[in-house]
Amino acid sequence: MERRDKTKGKIAGIIANLVIVEVDGPVAQNEICFIQHDETALMAEVIKIMGRNAYVQVFESTRGLKVGMPVVFEGHMLEVTLGPGILSRNYDGLQNDLDKMDGVFLKRGDYTDPLNREKLWDFKPDANIGDTVQAGDWLGEVSENGMPHKIMVPFKFQGSYSVKSVVSAGSYKVDDLVAVLTDAKGNDVSVTMVQKWPVKVAIRAFAQKPRPFKLLETGIRCIDTLNPITEGGTGFIPGPFGTGKTVLQHAISKQAEADIVIIAACGERANEVVEIFTEFPELDDPRTGKKLIERTTIIANTSNMPVAAREASVYTAMTLAEYYRSMGLRVLLMADSTSRWAQALREMSNRLEELPGPDAFPMDLSAIVSNFYSRAGYVKLNNGLSGSITFIGTVSPAGGNLKEPVTESTRKAARCFYGLSQARADSKRYPAIDAIDSYSKYLEYPEVQEYLVKQVGDKWLEQVIEAKDMLLRGKEAQEQINILGDDGVPIDFHERYWKSELIDFVILQQDAFDSIDCSTPLDRQQYMLNKVLSVANSSFRFNGFEQVSDFFKRVINQLKQMNYSQFQSDTFVKYEGDLDEMLKAQLN
Repeated sequence: MERRDKTKGKIAGIIANLVIVEVDGPVAQNEICFIQHDETALMAEVIKIMGRNAYVQVFESTRGLKVGMPVVFEGHMLEVTLGPGILSRNYDGLQNDLDKMDGVFLKRGDYTDPLNREKLWDFKPDANIGDTVQAGDWLGEVSENGMPHKIMVPFKFQGSYSVKSVVSAGSYKVDDLVAVLTDAKGNDVSVTMVQKWPVKVAIRAFAQKPRPFKLLETGIRCIDTLNPITEGGTGFIPGPFGTGKTVLQHAISKQAEADIVIIAACGERANEVVEIFTEFPELDDPRTGKKLIERTTIIANTSNMPVAAREASVYTAMTLAEYYRSMGLRVLLMADSTSRWAQALREMSNRLEELPGPDAFPMDLSAIVSNFYSRAGYVKLNNGLSGSITFIGTVSPAGGNLKEPVTESTRKAARCFYGLSQARADSKRYPAIDAIDSYSKYLEYPEVQEYLVKQVGDKWLEQVIEAKDMLLRGKEAQEQINILGDDGVPIDFHERYWKSELIDFVILQQDAFDSIDCSTPLDRQQYMLNKVLSVANSSFRFNGFEQVSDFFKRVINQLKQMNYSQFQSDTFVKYEGDLDEMLKAQLN
C-alpha cells in the first residue's frame, strides 16, 4: 500500500470526530492521515471512501478544526512498532508511551516513541549463514525482563530468504543492523530488531492453527473445575456493575499459566485504569518471584478519551499479543471492557449514517466481534514449537441485561461464558460466576476430554457434570423451600439444598486475599471435588431440618479450613481427619 507521492486533501466537513476530506489522489481503506491544525498534526484513519471524499475518524479532539485545513495521507495503515522494550510499558490505543508524556493531561497531537532507541540489548544469534528463512523465523534473541524476546524475519517479507550475515553476540541498539537476508532475486535486505505491522491485519507467521487441547490453569476453582478454558482459547465475562469483573481479571492475570500478560483497558472509567497502573507494579508474580508488571503490557484508553482511539486499543493489544505468540510464548490477553469498544463502533456507525442494527449498534457487529476473537488461538510455528493467545474479554451490559447485542454477539464468538450474578455478588459469594448459567464448550472437544483423562482422571468429566447437576437440583430445592417454608417440604429437600451449598462454599467460592486459597492447582481441585462429592453422595440420618443445616454448616467449616491449609500438610490432614469422624457419626 506504500506510495511514492503522498496524497493530499482538505477538510470538507466535520461531524464530531468524523471528518470528511476531499482528496486529490488515491487513498485506501484504513489508511492513516494527518490533519494539520496550527503547529499540531492530528492522526486519523480512513473508514469510508465515496468518490473524492474520504471519511476519516480522528484519534484526537476535533475542537478548532475548520473546513479547508490541509490533510496528508501516509500511504499505510495504522501500525504498531514491534521490538524489544514493550514489556512493562503503559501505552495508549495508538501505542504512545504514556510514561514519556509530560504533565497530568495528555496533549493533543503529542505522539511518543513506543521503544527506547538508546538502550543496549544483549543479542545472541540463532540463525546461521546460509539458512533458508521466511517471515516470522527467528534470527536471534535478547532477554526482555527475563523473557526470551526473539528477533524475527519481518512479517511483511514474502517468500524465502537466505541468511547472508548475522552479527555476532554483543550489545546493540534496536535500530542497529543485526542481519542481512538475500531474496530469491538476489537482492539484499537489512534487518534490525524493529519492525512494523498494521493492527487490523492478523500476524500469520506460523505453519498451522490446530484446535486447542491443553487447559490453561487459572487457579480459580469455579473456572478450572466446572468450566475450564484452554490454552489459546476464548472466553468472556459479562456482568452488571459491582459484580467483580475487574478483580476477577486481576486474579486471572496474576495466577494463570501464561508467559506474557497484556491488559487492554478500552473505555473503562479512569479510576479503574488508575487501579491497574498502581496495583500491577505492586503485585508479586508467583511464577517468577518478581513483580507482575515485568511481564505485563498495559494498553489504556479511558471512557473520556476519544472514541476512535478506544476502538483502536483492542487491535493494538491483539497485535502485540500476536507478536509475542510468534516467539513461542503463551500470551494472556484481557480486555476490559469490550462493551465500550462496541459503543465506539456504534458512534462511528451512526455518524456515517449507516443502517442501524439492534440498539443502534452496527448491523455487522457480530461479524466484527467474531473476526476479532478469531485472532486468538493456539498455533504451531514453522520451527515445530508452539505459541498461544488466550483471550478473555469482559462485557458491561447496561442494567445487567445479558440479552443486549454486545453480549449476544460475543456469546456467538467466545467458547467460554462466565456470567457474573448480581445476586451472588450481593450475598458476597466471590467469584460471582454463576456456575449454572456459565459454560465451557471446550469440554465437548474430544482433544480436551482425552487431555483431562490423562492429566486428571478418567472420571473427571462425570464428576464435573454431577457437581453441576447437584447445584441445579439444590437451586430448585431452595425455590421450593422459599415458597412453601421450612416446614412445608420434606427433609430431603433441605438435604439436597445444603449439599449444593457444600459445593458452592467449598468449590465455587474462593478467598483472593488468602495466600493459599487464592490459587488452587488442578491436582488439589481434583482432590477437593472428590472429597465434596463423597460427602454429597452419602446418606445421613436427620431428625429435622434444623439438624440438617447445623450439620452441613459444620462440614462446610471443616472443608473451608482445609482450603486455607497447605495441601497435605499436618494441619490439612488434621482437619480432614476431624471431618471424617464428624461424617461417621451422622451416617445412616
